[in-house]
Amino acid sequence: MDYVKPHDVVESMLAGGALKLNLQARDLVIRGMLAGAYLGVATSMSVTVAVETGYWILGALLFPFGLALAVLLGMEIITGSFALIPCALVAGKEQKEPVGVRRVLANWGWVFLGNLLGSILYAALLAIVLTTAWDAPISAVGAKLIAIAEAKTNYYAQHGQAGLLTVFTKAILCNWMVGLAVVFAYSTTSLSGKMIAIWGPTVLFFSQGFEHAVVNMFVIPVGILLGAKVSLSSWWIWNQIPVTLGNLVGGMFFTGLAIYFAHGSIPAAPKGPALQAPQPSQNDNREPAIVSP
Repeated sequence: MDYVKPHDVVESMLAGGALKLNLQARDLVIRGMLAGAYLGVATSMSVTVAVETGYWILGALLFPFGLALAVLLGMEIITGSFALIPCALVAGKEQKEPVGVRRVLANWGWVFLGNLLGSILYAALLAIVLTTAWDAPISAVGAKLIAIAEAKTNYYAQHGQAGLLTVFTKAILCNWMVGLAVVFAYSTTSLSGKMIAIWGPTVLFFSQGFEHAVVNMFVIPVGILLGAKVSLSSWWIWNQIPVTLGNLVGGMFFTGLAIYFAHGSIPAAPKGPALQAPQPSQNDNREPAIVSP
């Protein structure tokens, strides 16, 4: 069986967080750029399918392949780091081997930069494709991307503080699921198992329109390049900053640390005689019962 028990999943989470913290800035940026591009490609494909079929859920069913590519190829996604690295930080303090908050923030900063560069690069390339290098009218897919970019910024701006609270909350819900997808992938050792583990939680977030920082690093810039009425300040104030903070809360508290504290230590066995399976009598041909520990 390729199933990995929760306690061992936590051990893998700690190892994954430690590995991320030991990467050099150059590696973090390159891996972050590739991850941002992968999620951008997955997003544009999802939007294309939704436009052509009229069903958003069909696009949502395809999007997780982009996240699976990034996770299983060892790329760096800031939302996954929000779930894993705080566990390594807390575990280091408990074991008197401090990691250091500065080191964590530096790691997040380089990954964020890489995700942003990769996402914008793909946004620019796709904008060229969708407009025939700005020599043809905007396609239906381009029009949908424009609408999404405006909905992710101007809509929240219209509602002021309520809009900020809404986008922040949607970001928490998003990375609760995305962080869970990253962690759940540790629960199996097979490629197919990891794909399924990543697929489920990712569909749950994308299909409901929750807010993901790296996805928005692509979808809002591409909308701007295609003509969306969104300013750079609106992008950052009404989406990118609150979404990043919400993703941090969702990944760190709702997934990473929650699972770490739930399964990070094995409870001591109860004192007293151990439970034993009843022995079959000589006249009983049935298999002995199995008592779970």
